[in-house]
Amino acid sequence: MLRIPKPSSDEHAEYYAKYIRLVGDDALAALRAQSASTPRMLSGLSEAQAMFRYAPEKWCVKEVVGHIIDSERVFSYRALRIARADRTPLPGFDENAWVPAGHFDRRSIKDLMAAYETVRAATVALLSSFDEEALVRRGIANDTEVSVRALAHIMAGHELHHVALLRERYGLS
Repeated sequence: MLRIPKPSSDEHAEYYAKYIRLVGDDALAALRAQSASTPRMLSGLSEAQAMFRYAPEKWCVKEVVGHIIDSERVFSYRALRIARADRTPLPGFDENAWVPAGHFDRRSIKDLMAAYETVRAATVALLSSFDEEALVRRGIANDTEVSVRALAHIMAGHELHHVALLRERYGLS
């Protein structure tokens, strides 16, 4: 079974080290584990609980889930382009503009979780299709060089970061 080992520090922007540090030695195993653990954490939420914000200007639970989904889509697209040896520089994105435009607070938590599960299954299938050469391939995203395997770890770590916030600040377990 394919493993996606940790990238070296020169395979990603320093900003992403905080996410990569949260992931074990295999990003693919972490992503697969999250496929069960994140839905399990969110499955019992009522619509009212999913609208909770720990402060007025902060995202509600639904918006956090929507942000995780959108970010994974972006990181997966970057991984695909780079794995396929596309050297076109890829732009960044502004999550603070995307979340309000996504209207995640208008969707049911059940619908968001179905979207999460679909996106995660697609991500795992995509990453599982890459060979070792593709995993170490590098490209430019958000004006910084990044490898495919770094993107896999960033995806897993980004979710771990937000799940920790959901537990600490939103009281989820």
